[in-house]
Amino acid sequence: MRLTAVPVFILACLVLAGCASSSSSSPEAALDVAPSKETTSAISRPSGPIPAANVGSNETIVKTQRIQATEALAWSGQVPQPEAFTPAVPSNPQVAPSPRPVQMASAAAAMAPSPSVRQQIYRHRFKDAKPINFGRITPQHFPVHGVDVSRWQGEIDWPKLRTQGANFAYIKATDGGDHLDPMFKTNWRRAKEAGIRRGAYHFFYWCRTAGEQADWFIRNVPRDPEALPPVIDVEYNAESSCKRRLSPETVREKMQVFMDKLERHYGKRPVIYTAPDFYADNLRGAFQNYPFWLRSVAAHPSVRYPGRKWLFWQYSGSGLSHGVDEKIDLNVFYGSERDWHKWIAGHSS
Repeated sequence: MRLTAVPVFILACLVLAGCASSSSSSPEAALDVAPSKETTSAISRPSGPIPAANVGSNETIVKTQRIQATEALAWSGQVPQPEAFTPAVPSNPQVAPSPRPVQMASAAAAMAPSPSVRQQIYRHRFKDAKPINFGRITPQHFPVHGVDVSRWQGEIDWPKLRTQGANFAYIKATDGGDHLDPMFKTNWRRAKEAGIRRGAYHFFYWCRTAGEQADWFIRNVPRDPEALPPVIDVEYNAESSCKRRLSPETVREKMQVFMDKLERHYGKRPVIYTAPDFYADNLRGAFQNYPFWLRSVAAHPSVRYPGRKWLFWQYSGSGLSHGVDEKIDLNVFYGSERDWHKWIAGHSS
């Protein structure tokens, strides 16, 4: 039976409307937004438009693709097949355990270097532009100090910084789903060359899906068996272009998606970094099986986070040190030197 022009037109409109309705009703579509305009922390913006396709002759394109492929393999390393792996549980009573099994690379263990010689611990020589009286328990009571850095510290003399007391360093890697700290690769490489235990952290952006943020981090941060566990940085940011305030349940759900994906990829339970106000609104009593890195620059963490066990304490955002021209964040590890070495050994596989 033949259809006239009018019914055919109406039928086509109904089909198109149905497709559009079904695609826009998915949960991910509701959260899918344009690339963020995040203007805080370390953000690298291109100086000009990014070409939609390769530009140049066929010979140039093929050569460029080979070079890029070689560089990508050299930076990211091989991607082996996973096998079951259960991370070690630190003996430190303040460190939250990691009871769930995770996925770890089988070939990575075979390719991994032999266990390193026990790291020398340097006593901290840091100064503070805004010293605080923390009371009876101070950062100086903890022997293992470290730093966290981003592009804002500029060029860092990593060997010098290590001798000043930087026994570990967390390095800013990514923001949201499309920003990479322009100093990350340099800092990542130079920190290791200086013999500093280093890990990478991600600044979480609440207007992007958790899955795409995890993919972005994984794309840019190598899977190094000797690296510290990855960190998710969750906090309020008044300068952010994202003004959404999610419910505590939604916040925790997004965090869980992100952390599960990183744990499966790196084989290490992520560390949660947070600040007092964000913690009070969203994280009080939550994630008891995850290690926490707490910002507390005006009082001991027990005052700002009552009852919360912690792994790292960020005690200053105004640190001064040889090897860095700008102010730097200062941190301590909870425990003795023996605790530190034991914890490192449990996270170096």
